[in-house]
Amino acid sequence: MSESTASRRTFLAAPLALQTVPSASGSTLATKVLGRTGLKVTTVGFGTMITSDASVIERAVDMGVTYFDTARSYQSGNCERMVGTALKAHRNKLVLSTKTGKEDKEGALQDLETSLKELQTDHVDIWYIHAKSRADQLTEGRLEAQRIAKQRGMIRFSGVSTHGGFPEIIPAAIKSGAIDVILTSYNFTMGASIDPLLEDAKKAGLGVVAMKVMAGGFRRVKPGDPLYKTFKKEGVFPAALRWVLRSPHIDTAIPSITDHDQLDENFRCMNAPFTSGDASLLAVQRTYIRPLYCHSCGNCLGVCPKGLPIPDIMRHVMYAEGYGQFAMAREQYMELPEDVRGIDCHDCRPCAVRCPNHLAVAARMIRARELFA
Repeated sequence: MSESTASRRTFLAAPLALQTVPSASGSTLATKVLGRTGLKVTTVGFGTMITSDASVIERAVDMGVTYFDTARSYQSGNCERMVGTALKAHRNKLVLSTKTGKEDKEGALQDLETSLKELQTDHVDIWYIHAKSRADQLTEGRLEAQRIAKQRGMIRFSGVSTHGGFPEIIPAAIKSGAIDVILTSYNFTMGASIDPLLEDAKKAGLGVVAMKVMAGGFRRVKPGDPLYKTFKKEGVFPAALRWVLRSPHIDTAIPSITDHDQLDENFRCMNAPFTSGDASLLAVQRTYIRPLYCHSCGNCLGVCPKGLPIPDIMRHVMYAEGYGQFAMAREQYMELPEDVRGIDCHDCRPCAVRCPNHLAVAARMIRARELFA
């Protein structure tokens, strides 16, 4: 083994201790240890899925943010390229994760090779199996790809990301013994239903990273909308982030960040307490988004007589309406089978699906066809 390879493997094996660190501005950054990985992360990380301005990523590094997340599929691969360029000079001071959605071992490992090239690094700290919700999706091929990647020094730790199906995928990840980190949707609409599962994950030593913390985004309420004052002027989105950060089950959150204003807003939440005023704001927001936001609880799976994958379609609509990412949303929607895309909810009223969280299922499926079909 060469000296450089030995040095890299020593670095890859070295755990990071929990501590607080000063930011460039002199304020103290809140940090936690990401489960048994030993990785120290700021409690507010950076989700790059919809970031197009590299200067925002670079400034986040200067401010002291230590965890950055991307994926092979984001922005048709362009996201990893941008993240790699922005983080290259600081790589070994940061925690970096990416993901693969490939179904087979060879395809996943090829994805990883491409990710490392685009990210301009010889390893990533966490490599996630991307967007799974069922136990049978943690296949031996996917887990074997992660084991091989660890052995080759291409990744430090393995993970799985999930938008839903929590009662199945989280216990499966724990039982596998092979998953080090769970990246999961987690926000103020769903805490009671998922907290016991996350507590089990923490007891098992897994790190837990929160995404979709804004419950669908909806940052795009426009002036003139009667809700504009509440949602844009009174801080509902910082309240949503502080709600997540208050949880003992969450090590770090990775809200999507598109500009410097959002970065500043999220950064200020790192040491701010969740207040009764925050709770009141979120109660109003919950009422507003109830018919619009899918909790990805999975209760509707298999209920639609025509077989619509409602949580998947709702995620595409969320990316378009809540995140303003129409091109990405339509691209993902068009990956659905043609017969699924051809289903028109006007044809089978009344809707057979009764969402326990009061999502207006038929109306939202019709909206998806209006947007994408």
